[in-house]
Amino acid sequence: MCFLRRPGAPASWIWWRMLRQVLRRGLQSFCHRLGLCVSRHPVFFLTVPAVLTITFGLSALNRFQPEGDLERLVAPSHSLAKIERSLASSLFPLDQSKSQLYSDLHTPGRYGRVILLSPPGDNILLQAEGILQTHRAVLEMKDGRSSFIGHQLGGVVEVPNSKDQRVKSARAIQITYYLQTYGSAPQDLLGEKWENEFCKLMRRLQEERRGLQLYSLASFSLWRDFHKTSILARSKVLVSLVLILTTATLSSSMKDCLRGKPFLGLLGVLTVCISIVTAAGVFFITDGKYNSTLLGIPFFAMGHGTKGVFELLSGWRRTKENLPFKDRVADAYSDVMVTYTMTSSLYFITFGMGASPFTNIEAVKVFCQNMCVSILLNYFYIFSFFGSCLVFAGQLEQNRYHSIFCCKIPSAEYLDRKPVWFQAVMSDGHQQTSHHETNPYQHHFIQHFLREHYNEWITNIYVKPFVVILYLIYASFSFMGCLQISDGANIISLLASDSPSVSYAAVQQKYFSNYSPVIGFYVYEPLEYWNSSVQEDLRKLCGGFTAVSWVEQYYQFLKVSNISANNKSDFIAVLQSSFLKKPEFQHFRNDIIFSKAGDENNIIASRLYLVARTSRDKQKEVIEVLEKLRPLSLSKSIRFIVFNPSFVFMDHYGLSVTVPVLIAGFGVLLMLILTFFLVIHPLGNFWLILSVTSIELGVLGLMTLWNVDLDCISILCLIYTLNFAIDHCAPLLYTFVLATEHTRTQCIKSSLQEHGTAILQNVTSFLIGLVPLLFVPSNLTFTLFKCLLLTGGCTLLHCFVILPVFLTFFPPSKKHHKKKKRAKRKEREEIECIEIQENPDHVTTV
Repeated sequence: MCFLRRPGAPASWIWWRMLRQVLRRGLQSFCHRLGLCVSRHPVFFLTVPAVLTITFGLSALNRFQPEGDLERLVAPSHSLAKIERSLASSLFPLDQSKSQLYSDLHTPGRYGRVILLSPPGDNILLQAEGILQTHRAVLEMKDGRSSFIGHQLGGVVEVPNSKDQRVKSARAIQITYYLQTYGSAPQDLLGEKWENEFCKLMRRLQEERRGLQLYSLASFSLWRDFHKTSILARSKVLVSLVLILTTATLSSSMKDCLRGKPFLGLLGVLTVCISIVTAAGVFFITDGKYNSTLLGIPFFAMGHGTKGVFELLSGWRRTKENLPFKDRVADAYSDVMVTYTMTSSLYFITFGMGASPFTNIEAVKVFCQNMCVSILLNYFYIFSFFGSCLVFAGQLEQNRYHSIFCCKIPSAEYLDRKPVWFQAVMSDGHQQTSHHETNPYQHHFIQHFLREHYNEWITNIYVKPFVVILYLIYASFSFMGCLQISDGANIISLLASDSPSVSYAAVQQKYFSNYSPVIGFYVYEPLEYWNSSVQEDLRKLCGGFTAVSWVEQYYQFLKVSNISANNKSDFIAVLQSSFLKKPEFQHFRNDIIFSKAGDENNIIASRLYLVARTSRDKQKEVIEVLEKLRPLSLSKSIRFIVFNPSFVFMDHYGLSVTVPVLIAGFGVLLMLILTFFLVIHPLGNFWLILSVTSIELGVLGLMTLWNVDLDCISILCLIYTLNFAIDHCAPLLYTFVLATEHTRTQCIKSSLQEHGTAILQNVTSFLIGLVPLLFVPSNLTFTLFKCLLLTGGCTLLHCFVILPVFLTFFPPSKKHHKKKKRAKRKEREEIECIEIQENPDHVTTV
């Protein structure tokens, strides 16, 4: 091995180049030996994966168990809201009153909720006489207690010029029934049975009362409708598999019955499938629980696995046909497995970072853990199981057996005596091979299309300006979408779209978006409530809210009764002996915690209820209220916390879902930068970073314009986009920077001809496999379809349109290759002249 120093090149550059070449040739040598090992022991490498699949597949069937805790999956694992809930639960244990209209729960608990909607133009208060009679004692408040029920009426029309905001009519009413389970297992089981009966009753009442529309919701409804997506998607996933199998089989076929490999395309997809089954078995053996977000793993693993399959097929076509089939397999491994190993490593690193403790969403963490196992098994199955299939197919080709029927291909003289249809079925392609085409594999229809038509068209000088304009449009829309990103804290985006929970949420958003959920305001330190300055601070904190407060009611009571309580002893004495003993104020006993030190009573904690006015974007405004109130608890003299069960899902959700993709992106960037001077060519990494960034931002911006929010599914798709882009752009770019043709245009043509077939085969199979997801009535699968469609589309756009044009404008330059070739040609001419001069009587052609 010798390394010639380019004139003017520094010594350090030579050493880096030597190191890169040594590493590259070392990896190629290792992959070549791996290919030889597989080709010499194909039965072993075929049997071991099959046994693993059978073993772990049966374990997956026996240990299958769905995840039942939806909050654990999709709510941020480490959030301030959970700490606040623990504090509120310790201060005020669950003790709900049967007559209480709104919830003071610290957890959602067991409940049944129904919205009754009247026909357009009707008044629910008049049409729902039967239901209102059942709840008249609660609604009329016969005990004299004043409660706020504005958030329980929807589509309200007030009496004109009414000072006390009297209700004239309402379109809908919401009624909630809370169950006292207290976390007991037997009571929780009874509560679950009651909820099932409640939902059945609501469906029966809907059929009986045609004049009213009933929308019901129970505490288990969200989990049921979340898990329903997996049930609805079962048949569609099988259809996707059939479509991918068909596409892979057809795209691997040729007219040449000897060199076509339709069964290898079929076996390649089945290889990825059995690796996914094995990964599922490993997941369930380690006590994993299934959830609907894992529905994306087959599509993610298929997109990477089939890329390795099609690259190995393309590598096989690039080998010399006159070599023994074992050497051809080894050469294909040496050509393909280096890049495939690198991209598989990046998959493992990015999803491994997503499974790290930095990830705050349990669903994302579980998905990434499962994906890491899938990638490892995928890689093992590709070089072992599929490699063995490639060995057997190569042996059949070497012995001239038909690629479909596995029978001997007759001679050309025998075929000439047979009908045309028989010649078409049994022809080995020699008749189609012209005198200037030494490689019969060039007749593959995709390779032929790229070589004869597409490569010339995309590198045409008149096409390039339109490609530049297209990229500017793409970048503009992507940038515009990135400025409108919104987090998807709404759990409805993960449910089946035709489920009762989604219908209930739509009606609630339409008619009950004027008020926020009831927010608990907990004062957890002793406070001088009798002090006028403290009273003023409480009024300021509660300003802008509709408050249900024992403090305000007590102040009104003192004012009406003309009682003076300006000191601690009088304030607490009147509160305990007079105010809380009146029937209309007795329910406030649960809102105040007293402590006794000697003969002196103290108020150590208390709670109020706040309801905020909101607009149609209710959830966003509730998050803003939460973010505004929390800093006040640190800056004001009053120490308090605010809590509602929905805060557990909303608290810093946007940050929680963006952290995994930021960590994964940083990991990929760091990996590429650290290996900048160790890879095949530094400019290859530079172009790869630019391409991946462009694709990632494009997917992020376009999915935002397509009404996809940042939830756990879209974040997982963004992590996958990083790897999918590297998977397809890396071989193309590295082949380009290493090409030795005279011009950049010839180099990009050579790169497309070498890798374009595999890229087009894989992306086409990937996109066709996504089509059945459109017919699954679920918001989760819609998000998955949109994100993966954009991932495949943007990657295809960059590989076949943007990169082939932009690489002809920018470095690396190919002039030094041209100079080298001229020098070699001149050297050959000098050698020929010397040979002629030494032996003028005997001239041979060199």
